[in-house]
Amino acid sequence: MLIRTPKKSELSENQVTEESVYLQRRQLLKGMGYIGAGTLLSSAMSSAAHGSVFDFFKEKEKPVFTRKDLTYSIEAGAEDYDETLTPEAKVISHNNFYEFGAQKHQPAELAQGFKVNPWQLRISGEVDKEITLDYDQLFAGIDLEERIYRLRCVEAWSMVIPWVGFPLAKLLKKAQPNSRAKYVAFQTLHDPEQMPGQRSRRLGGGIDYPYVEGLRIDEAMHPLTLMAVGLYGKTLPPQNGAPIRLVVPWKYGFKSIKSIVGIKLVEKEPPTTWNMLAPHEYGFYANVNPEVAHPRWSQASERRITTGGLLARNRIPTLPFNGYGEEVADMYKGMDLRKYY
Repeated sequence: MLIRTPKKSELSENQVTEESVYLQRRQLLKGMGYIGAGTLLSSAMSSAAHGSVFDFFKEKEKPVFTRKDLTYSIEAGAEDYDETLTPEAKVISHNNFYEFGAQKHQPAELAQGFKVNPWQLRISGEVDKEITLDYDQLFAGIDLEERIYRLRCVEAWSMVIPWVGFPLAKLLKKAQPNSRAKYVAFQTLHDPEQMPGQRSRRLGGGIDYPYVEGLRIDEAMHPLTLMAVGLYGKTLPPQNGAPIRLVVPWKYGFKSIKSIVGIKLVEKEPPTTWNMLAPHEYGFYANVNPEVAHPRWSQASERRITTGGLLARNRIPTLPFNGYGEEVADMYKGMDLRKYY
């Protein structure tokens, strides 16, 4: 059963794009433009390529869950936000997932044969009970919730996405972290046969794989930190991090590691991929901060990806902690957020 329990920082259900709108994708795609980080997508993404993306949803087997299964438990007084959900068509076709290519359109094109079942996710390290979950166990044993979160990319574009998942804290508690667990390290699947970006430095953006990320233990245990297994009421597409990914809504998107196979609780701050690749540009914390510019561009505003066409700017101010400061700012009290960027 999927349970949606919106908090003050979440967006309201009445702003979710209707399924009927998504099904009218031919009309939607006709007027759509794909712009990211100031550059246009390659014209090589033809209408045939779009078709291959949407073919992913024509599942032959019964999906793990669908939107019609949603059960809502809405808190009284949940705050509404004047924001529009990013259309599903754009969420699944505008992706940063370098394992399938460094250009925005490549993951949707190159990940469609990605096999996620069988799968294993192992939780180890400073825990009293190591756990290994298979594919079916990712969707069982913990009630799934729908959470509508803002996603802010470090490249200064953003989306609003309805994720389906469960709090990371619930999973970590099953492993019983011990007193030495100060950080949580994550690792993406390393499978060059399935992930072409892992076998080509040019295609994969020069990253040394596997992709790794990390959080402080209090960040990992925060109730907003989500393990996502779906979006728009469907299982995750491969280009969005199937079968399971992290979502940390107050941090830049590169912290939300995809296709996770390893979670390890450790004593010391773990290495992270983008910090190792360019430490002067990408810090360990990566909290959204409009007052701290990226060395190559400002972070004071962002381009919200909505229904606009090629010329739509949709520029909005960036909020500290991506608008979740009321919930998370206390974790960083007394820290110099320019030094710990």
